[in-house]
Amino acid sequence: MSMLKLYGILIRASIRSRMQYKFNFIFSSVMAAFINIVEFLLIAILLSKFGHIKGWSLYEVGYLYSVLILSRSIYRSLASDVHHIERYLVNGELDQLLIRPIPILLALMTQNFTILLGEFLQGSIILIICIQGLMASGQMTLTAIPLTIVIIVSGAVVLFTIGLVSATSGFWITRVRDLQNITEDATHTAARYPLLLYPKWLQLLLVSILPVGLVNYVPALYILRGQFGPWLLILTTSLAALFLWLGLRLWRVGLSKYQSTGS
Repeated sequence: MSMLKLYGILIRASIRSRMQYKFNFIFSSVMAAFINIVEFLLIAILLSKFGHIKGWSLYEVGYLYSVLILSRSIYRSLASDVHHIERYLVNGELDQLLIRPIPILLALMTQNFTILLGEFLQGSIILIICIQGLMASGQMTLTAIPLTIVIIVSGAVVLFTIGLVSATSGFWITRVRDLQNITEDATHTAARYPLLLYPKWLQLLLVSILPVGLVNYVPALYILRGQFGPWLLILTTSLAALFLWLGLRLWRVGLSKYQSTGS
């Protein structure tokens, strides 16, 4: 509880700092939402033209898309600078965090806190529309709403762990931006669509080595289609917790290998 309290204090301080530039905050939020809306509209246009993708309707694809967007927004809001670890390693900024009397990961997570308001709003609106459409067709019931909240939070944990492991590799290779483009950005884009679109080897990759499929596609098989049973949700949330535990242990190992820039 003391760590959560400390995290809250540091986040509030970071927010006050960021809000010194209110126009930049509002503009970046609006642009982020606009870009994501355009991306989804392109998907919607294709689906309205062809009807479905591999048996997945527009509402189902929208559900996958919005769950991923919301999980990613939580991760990037609560731990933004984990994704920007390269700057800290190259410029020696990590040294400044090391002298603080708090855990280094906690200090990194609370740096430059950014509320991705545009993505939150966009993801929430699409999710609400898709749930309403799926409920109207009888494919989804009210019980799916709390389950969806659970998988959004669980998905944020999975995405954070992927980002943390990618960042940890920087303690050995320093330049991790290209790696993050693959492990985070590229996989996030791939997971916006049903994994059935991809070859078997890529599907396996996206549910095991880079498990973004656990964020939305795998739990959606039960929530949207009733496949495999409720144990599937228990499995995905348990794996999210396991991956987080392994990621934190790897972070500690990587941090022990860190060599200061000496600047």
